[in-house]
Amino acid sequence: MFDIEQLKQLREETGISMAECKKALEEAGGDLKKAKEILREKGKEMIKGKEGRTASKGMIVSYVHPGSKIGVLVQLNCETDFVAKSEDFKNLAHEICLQIAATMPFFIKTEDIPEEFLDSEKKICQKQFQDSGKPQKIMEQIIEGRLGKYKKEVSLLDQNWVKDETRIIKDLLDEYGAKFGEKIEIEKFARYEI
Repeated sequence: MFDIEQLKQLREETGISMAECKKALEEAGGDLKKAKEILREKGKEMIKGKEGRTASKGMIVSYVHPGSKIGVLVQLNCETDFVAKSEDFKNLAHEICLQIAATMPFFIKTEDIPEEFLDSEKKICQKQFQDSGKPQKIMEQIIEGRLGKYKKEVSLLDQNWVKDETRIIKDLLDEYGAKFGEKIEIEKFARYEI
């Protein structure tokens, strides 16, 4: 079992409803860490049902890195103004700005990467291995592996979160989406650097 203090702590740490926190704690047998994981998994399931919804509200957030050499603009969308005005949503938008400033992504998701962009990167990889003496099949596997890694580096949603390398940005959006009970998506971004 669990006590009311655990329930309060789980609610404060996750922002998810008391009823869902109670269910997760019961399912986890009072283990707070396990309950968080259960909520995270349930959050992913809850997000699946919201994929068809339109996220037409939100905010545009700016960030200028100390020293004024890097600046970021992000349009983060959600379903309601109520969520868009919340402190948690503003914090999420700020975290996304920090991620973009630190990692320099070119695209939001891997599906956004144009074929021409990947073709030029593939040609660079092929030239690097041209005289390696490796069999063609091995070279192709290495190139495909490098392209897969490259896609993750240039796609914001697939990047490891700079504050927690065990999670990617998509996980962060899904977690907040479960917390708010709404679809959250990055509409567009721009990064400037001098």
